[in-house]
Amino acid sequence: MAQRLKQYYLDKVIPQLTETFQYTNRQEVPQITKIVINRGIGEASQNSKFLDSCFEELRLISGQHGVVKRSKKAIAGFKVRENMPIGISVTLRGDRMYAFLDRLINLALPRIRDFQGIRAKSFDGHGNYTIGLEEQLMFPEIDYDKIQQITGMDISIITNTNKDEEAKALLQALGMPFRK
Repeated sequence: MAQRLKQYYLDKVIPQLTETFQYTNRQEVPQITKIVINRGIGEASQNSKFLDSCFEELRLISGQHGVVKRSKKAIAGFKVRENMPIGISVTLRGDRMYAFLDRLINLALPRIRDFQGIRAKSFDGHGNYTIGLEEQLMFPEIDYDKIQQITGMDISIITNTNKDEEAKALLQALGMPFRK
């Protein structure tokens, strides 16, 4: 079964962007290729239960298991040794990507206290957008009583276009709530 947001993209967004930017070929229309969720776990090196809870929370939010990112070299100032776990990353593609983006836009972001929209200046110059979230409680899958510690995450939305204005038009058409 196709995801609701994917079907909306195919039926409404593609014709809208084709008309706006005067594309001659359907392959020119920008699309989201993947979504990457990163989470730093600085304390997990001393507490393995915290690492397990971070894995479980990210699995609940994204719908798939994460990959542990390890340090490449030792940095004494940060108390980091070589090959120590420092983060968790999940890459979403296809239907899971559209399902996550739909939940992010319609459920999670509006649950943020005093939410007035997300910044439109977080594009990287190559058509990719990154959101930094301060807590995981905005996702309805997370049970407040089972949280060990409130931690944030970075969500990067990767598109196949190199122009920020095309990527912004794509995300706006999909319903991303940018600030006015």
